[in-house]
Order: sequence, then structure tokens, then C-alpha cells
Amino acid sequence: MPDEQADERTYQVVVNDEEQYSVWLADRELPPGWRAEGTRGARADCLAHIGTVWTDMRPLSLRRQMESAGA
Repeated sequence: MPDEQADERTYQVVVNDEEQYSVWLADRELPPGWRAEGTRGARADCLAHIGTVWTDMRPLSLRRQMESAGA
């Protein structure tokens, strides 16, 4: 992997159906099950965005299961 300081590639934030986030190189085809979230830029900027928006690390299916168990 290139030195992060010298990495000038463009990344994008991606999210899956379980609302889990990751970064992906913007010029590569997304893997099955993932979609672009809309944020693009430097890797560090994408990771900072994920740190802001992904506040509950539990998969969506687990959150739903826990909500229904508590209802």
C-alpha cells in the first residue's frame, strides 16, 4: 500500500445493506452488496466522514432484532 501521505488517489465511502461503512477506491467497481454513499475524496477524509456518521457499529439486522426483543 502506498505511503498514506503520498496517496493521491480518490476514494469513496461505501455502505452495505447492514449499514456498515468502508472506503473503496473511486475508480474501481464496487463489490456486490455495497453501494456508494456519496462522499468522495482523500482516504483520510473519507475515514473521518465514516467516523462521524457511523455511530452505531451494530449491523442493522442486530439493531432490529434488539428493538423487537425490547418492544
